[in-house]
Amino acid sequence: MQLKLKRPIIFFDLETTGIDIARDRIVEISMVKVMPDGKEIVKTKRINPGIPIPREATAIHGITNEDVKDCPQFPQIARSLAQFIEGCDFGGFNSNRFDLPMLVEEFMRAGVDVDLRHCKFIDVQNIFHKMEQRTLVAAYKFYCDKDLTEAHSAEADTLATYEVLKAQLDRYSGTLENDVAALADFSTRGQSADFAGRILFNEKGEEIFGFGKYKGRSVAEIFQLDPGYYTWMMNGDFPLYTKKVITEIRLRGKNEKP
Repeated sequence: MQLKLKRPIIFFDLETTGIDIARDRIVEISMVKVMPDGKEIVKTKRINPGIPIPREATAIHGITNEDVKDCPQFPQIARSLAQFIEGCDFGGFNSNRFDLPMLVEEFMRAGVDVDLRHCKFIDVQNIFHKMEQRTLVAAYKFYCDKDLTEAHSAEADTLATYEVLKAQLDRYSGTLENDVAALADFSTRGQSADFAGRILFNEKGEEIFGFGKYKGRSVAEIFQLDPGYYTWMMNGDFPLYTKKVITEIRLRGKNEKP
C-alpha cells in the first residue's frame, strides 16, 4: 500500500560514533524523501564526526576513521540539509528515541535552527513492537519476506524502514489509518517537549520532568521553587535542545509573573 501524503515525508537513518546524544556524532546519514506524488529522492552522506570513531561503533556499522577523514563535517552540510528537510514530516526505525534527537542536536551544534515542532514523526519500530515485538531485520523478513543483508548500512536500513511501513499498512489495513498524523500518533510512546525525553507533557499539556528527583513535577513550578535546578541542568551534560526547551520554559515563567 502506498503512503497517503499531504506533504513530503523523510525516512532517515543515522550511523554514529555511539548512543550518547550529547557527546556522540553522526558519521553517516541517509534520507529517502517521499513526495506526495510517490516520487522518491535518496540522499546518503558520510560525515567526518570530528572525534574518533570507537572500534565498538565500527564493528556495528563498518565505518572507520579512515573512511570519513576526507568527508565534510556536519556544519558544512547543515544548511543544505535543513533546506532538504524543510516542510517535511519524518519516519524512521527507533527514530523518535534516538535518530531524531541526535539529528536535532547536530543542527544545534552547527548553529542552524530547524523548527520541527509542527512536524509529524512516524516511528516504524513502535508500530512493529505494538503489533509483533521484533527487530528491523525480523520486521523486514516478516513484512516484506526479504533478508536485510546489509543491515546497519544507513541507506539499506532507511529503504527497508520505508518498505516495512508500506507493508504494515497493507497487513493492518483494518487497524492502521493511511494518514501521517494518525501513524505518528500511533507510533509515539508519549509526548516529549525536547525529543530526548527529558521533558515530557502531562495530560494537561504542561511540561513535566521525565527524570530525576522531580520526575513527574511541573518544570515551571520547580524552576520557581528550586531555581538552582535550572542552573544545574544548564551546566550538566544534557542535549542542547533540552537546554533550549527549559530556557524557554524559564523565560516564559518570568514573563508570566505579575
